[in-house]
Parts: sequence; C-alpha cells; structure tokens
Amino acid sequence: MSAIFFAIVLIAFVVAGFRQLTWSPPPVIANGAQTAGPMQDLAGAMVEAATGSVTLALGLVGVMALFLGLMKVAEEGGLLLIIARTVRPLMVRLFPDVPADHPAMGAMILNMAANALGLGNAATPFGIRAMQQLDSLNQTKGTASNAMVLFLAINTSSVTLLPTGVIALRAAAGSTDPAGILPTTLFATICSTTVAIIMAKLCQRYWPMRAADMAAAASGGTGEMEAKLPDVADPGVPDTGGYPAWVSMLVLAGIVGIIPLTIIYGRTIAPWIIPGLMVGLLGFGAARRINIYEAFVEGARDGFQVALKIIPYLVAILVAVAMFRTSGAMDMLVRPLGVVTSLVGLPSEALPMALLRPLSGSGAYGIMASIIQDPAIGPDSYVGYLVSTFQGSTETTFYVLAVYFGAVGIRRIRHTLVAALSADIAGIAAAVAIVSFLYGS
Repeated sequence: MSAIFFAIVLIAFVVAGFRQLTWSPPPVIANGAQTAGPMQDLAGAMVEAATGSVTLALGLVGVMALFLGLMKVAEEGGLLLIIARTVRPLMVRLFPDVPADHPAMGAMILNMAANALGLGNAATPFGIRAMQQLDSLNQTKGTASNAMVLFLAINTSSVTLLPTGVIALRAAAGSTDPAGILPTTLFATICSTTVAIIMAKLCQRYWPMRAADMAAAASGGTGEMEAKLPDVADPGVPDTGGYPAWVSMLVLAGIVGIIPLTIIYGRTIAPWIIPGLMVGLLGFGAARRINIYEAFVEGARDGFQVALKIIPYLVAILVAVAMFRTSGAMDMLVRPLGVVTSLVGLPSEALPMALLRPLSGSGAYGIMASIIQDPAIGPDSYVGYLVSTFQGSTETTFYVLAVYFGAVGIRRIRHTLVAALSADIAGIAAAVAIVSFLYGS
C-alpha cells in the first residue's frame, strides 16, 4: 500500500508540475481575478479532501455503531454457529481432503459465515486459524494444498448477505436507499464464488504438486493421510457439528429462490431491509435470552472506535485520490480505457475502483467514498450503486493472500492467484450486469 500511495502522489505532482510549467495564465477578467494555476488547484484540492475525509468519518460514526451493535447481538445469540452448522454438509463435499471432524473445517465455516455477515474483523482470525489447521494436514510444507487454494479462492469472493460497511458509508453519504446494494451484492458474490470454486477445481489439474515437494514429504513430512485427528476439539474454534443434510439443502434452495425475487423486486424490498434487520436481529437475541441492550452497546462501542480509527486512512487515500484527479492524471489514464469499458456498462468514473479493488482495500474504499461524496455523482446514481457493489462484492485479493499464506509460511501458491483473480473479474462483470438491470437508465 505504501508503494501505491506514494506512486499516486508522485504521479499527480509530476503531471500537475508539467501542466504548471506549460500553463499560460488567462487574461484578467472584469473583476480583476485570475484563474488559479494547476499547482494551486492541486494544493486547494488536498486541503479540501483532508477536511472532507474527517467530516465523512465523523458522519460514519453513528451508522457504524448501529450496525456493529446489531452484529454483536447476532454474534452473542449464536447466529454465526447456526450458519456454520447449516453449511457444514456442503463444506464436507467441497473439501473432501479435510476430515469432517477436523478443527480446520469449523474454522473455515466460521470464517465464511463472518464474511457473509460483513464481520471482517471477526473473519480474519478465523481465517488465519483455518490456514494453520489446514497446514497441519498439508502434505507439502511451503506449498499450498488444494484445500488451501480453494479456501483462499472462496474467501476472496465469499457470498455476502449483509455488506454492513458499505451500507453504513452510503447512509453517511446521504443515500435515500443505503441498503439498495443488497440484491446487487448478493448476485455478484454468488457469481464470483461460483467462478472461484470452478476455477480452483479445474486448475488444480494443471498445477500439480512438484516432484521435489512430494519426495520431501514422503521422506520426512507429515502427510495429509498421516495426520491424526485431535482427541480434544481445538479450544480456539467453537464446535460446529452440522445439521442434517436436508436442512442445508433446504436453506440453500431458499437462498437460490430469493435471488430472482431480490432482482425483480429489489427496489420494493430495499426500504424494508434496515428496519427489518434491526427488529429481526434484536428479536433473535431476545429469543436466545441474551441481554440485547448490553450486547448492542458493546458492539456499538466497537463501531465507534472503528469509525475513528479509519480517519487517518481516509485522509491519506482521499488526499491522494484528490491529487490524482485534480492533476489531470486520472483523465489521462481512464479516458482511453473508459471509451472501451463504457460500451459494456462500466463508465470511466467507476473504472479506477474496479482496477484498484484487488490491489488495495483502503485505496478502493477511498475511491468509492470520493465518488459517492461527489455532488455530481452521489450514492444513488448508477455509478454510485456500481462502485458500492464493487466494494461489497469483491475482496482485496493480494492482501488476503499475503496475510493468510504468510501466517503459515506458504511460498508456492500454485493456482491460487488465477482462481482468485478470475473470481474478481466475474464479480465485477456480474456487478455491472445486475446494476445495469436494476438501476441503469
């Protein structure tokens, strides 16, 4: 991220400097004022962006506290475990190399459940634990196993039922329908996850384990077939004994059935989502006999802290993006590409978001924030819905791969990047298709 941040700032400075050196001041107008030069425009944009980023973050505090408070109620009520037990029969079929009772299975399920509910902070610890447990089954240390590749591909494209962070930012930006991205995000993530699974399964044939790695494993490694199941469940991973298979199939069929309804009636359903979500999650917590008020307050406190912590990141990236745009560098890059992508429903305003999302989460977040805060665009325009869906339905692929593989010392990632980037492309294409269908003019 440091390299990306500095590159954006440096390019903006160089372009603005070149324009300043070749700039000819316009004639003095009637009141004696003159148009500011490119470098002065750049300085003004920096100050304005820094001020605006703090204002945006402060506006986000209340909304973030609300959503994380509700998520804390759901977490303490056991909703994550219910989701985990529901999808376990499907996970057993997706990961035949992982024993059903191994702690890796529970950690993977909890990671995906947390991602589905937009609980990124909770998902990461479960994901790292899952990689550690998968590594205990890995036949070739230092090389990603098929299960690791598939898990990372799904993780970078996981189905998102509730993109809470994006909804909160849209609400803070003044959207009249902040939850309008729920149907678009669900559709895009289902497409991207499907592609991730298919590509991971297909590509494993063309990226087999290297002979040297297999020989090393045979001579001294602890192979997948040799791994012993633990006698006691891993204390860091809650028990996730699955429900009967028919329950999972019924729930899966219900989710699939909801998709066309959300597409057809998305605009009608969207205004009910946030009020219904609050009543539903609080009712769930009350039915589970937890102290919903205390749980909500605890989660809201975390939301308050998270919103304040992102202020420095927003200042950094929004200033850099403002410099890049004001200098004219953005137009130089996007204009030729936008001519092509606009033909398929991806306008030039949204193109930087699509390009940056797999590389930098904070960078993409800053671009999305700057776009939906732009009075000329706004959160409820076609571009506003499109970049919001990008943010909610794609992942920072390179960051996830670096963190998860780095946690277990994986150096050869095999086909992970191919599967993950294929999922990113599919998610972007699906987002363009569904937003065009629902909100296109």
